[in-house]
Amino acid sequence: MRTVAIVQARMGSSRLPGKVLADLGGDTMLARVVERLRAARRITAIAIATSTHAGDDAIVREAERLDAVAYRGSEGDVLARYLGAARATQADAVVRVTSDCPLLDPGVVDEVVAALGDDVDYASNTHARTYPRGLDVEALHRDTLERIARLGTSPAAREHVTAFVLERPDLFCTRRVCASVDDSDLRWTVDTPEDLALVRALYARFDLAREAMPYRALVAAMRAQPELAILNAHVAQKPTFGEEAVRAP
Repeated sequence: MRTVAIVQARMGSSRLPGKVLADLGGDTMLARVVERLRAARRITAIAIATSTHAGDDAIVREAERLDAVAYRGSEGDVLARYLGAARATQADAVVRVTSDCPLLDPGVVDEVVAALGDDVDYASNTHARTYPRGLDVEALHRDTLERIARLGTSPAAREHVTAFVLERPDLFCTRRVCASVDDSDLRWTVDTPEDLALVRALYARFDLAREAMPYRALVAAMRAQPELAILNAHVAQKPTFGEEAVRAP
């Protein structure tokens, strides 16, 4: 099965413009996401899905530097953009991640992909949440994405790619991937300057640019040094479509 990780990336951000190319331990945040995906055993190829907006030319150049496929599509219809990237890369299965998750764990990526069996349309570790926010991974078969793109017509479905699975759970067989310990109170995604300060502190303190730590080891290190989590503990997550649990088989 050709499994393509499609990274959602654009320069526009309401709270932290340009964060995708922000420096993180001597390289861009996007580069850190790509290198962690390349360490996942179940990923065949990586594509960067960005928009046709002129401001995102820089992301295309960065994708080329990283030797990753760059696909450009609609800025607002992210679902169409994802489907275009899946078709262009001849994906059998798609792994959806975003470019603001530079602590992504390759082992967690593999675990979610492994949950996508022949009898499962969609697997994720985001419903219900047990992993730190920022380790988000969704996996779905290409034909599932095709169905979502054909049937999902609401604004939420077009913007959030997989929202239609929550809108119509009766149409899909889904599987939740949950951690043995709930660490969902930790925020490892980058959406604000405070978030960026935290991940920069983690990369510096634990030399993550040289070698990634398994997420459980990083959790333990943060629990032992609570002054780190305080850096962005007050940041409120922007509302997203559906945080409730997806119906599991």
